[in-house]
Amino acid sequence: MRQNLPRADAAARQNLLELDREGLERFFAETLGEQRYRAHQVMKWIHHRYVTDFDQMTDLGKALRAKLHAHAEVVVPNVVFDKPSADGTHKWLLAMGTDGKNAIETVYIPDKGRGTLCVSSQVGCGLNCTFCSTATQGFNRNLTTAEIIGQVWVAARHLGNVPHQQRRLQRIGQDRVAAEAAGFQ
Repeated sequence: MRQNLPRADAAARQNLLELDREGLERFFAETLGEQRYRAHQVMKWIHHRYVTDFDQMTDLGKALRAKLHAHAEVVVPNVVFDKPSADGTHKWLLAMGTDGKNAIETVYIPDKGRGTLCVSSQVGCGLNCTFCSTATQGFNRNLTTAEIIGQVWVAARHLGNVPHQQRRLQRIGQDRVAAEAAGFQ
């Protein structure tokens, strides 16, 4: 087990939202020199309790928390606004990145016995459809895995526990949706 690991610069720190279960286990074993089961503990803190501060992960020892601070981070999208509607629809405007220029929308749409969460896969859209406000940005970039997972994380944290049978996830790539609406395949 490695001790006294130097702190990686912010660009080199791993956003844990970017990793699936296997990737997180590998990160714990190979980068941190920890047992793989520790990855499961951290996943529960992040995805079940919505905790992003390693110091609040109280079942982890101080040495492991120090390693996490040095080599990892949990970066979720910044909520610019949170707009619930009377019908239960919930819309979030989320800032992607630090410049504040890359904003996307995530929307929860309830229905009888279920709900759909629409998440974006891109910032902006290059089709310039007149009916779509996203098109006014132009196409900027594709979102990272962490940014897509971050949208689900933000919605789940704000909505609370939605029963499993009532959950549905819809990936919205603005280009794809707009292209289909414009008659493209």
